[in-house]
Amino acid sequence: MSKKPGRIDDQLRAAIKASGLTHYAIAKLAECAPSQIDRFMSRERDLKLSTAANLAAALGLNLR
Repeated sequence: MSKKPGRIDDQLRAAIKASGLTHYAIAKLAECAPSQIDRFMSRERDLKLSTAANLAAALGLNLR
């Protein structure tokens, strides 16, 4: 059996951590504010779908 992928937010957080990039650099690539990444990573706030899609693209991920 194939393993089901985890939640999108957990996958994005893992990809951000694994990227080795600063929150500022990731925000620039995803065209959002660094504070959005900071709040998302600290689980204070969720992302809009459009921001999540931009973030996934910046990190080389495909949302499904």
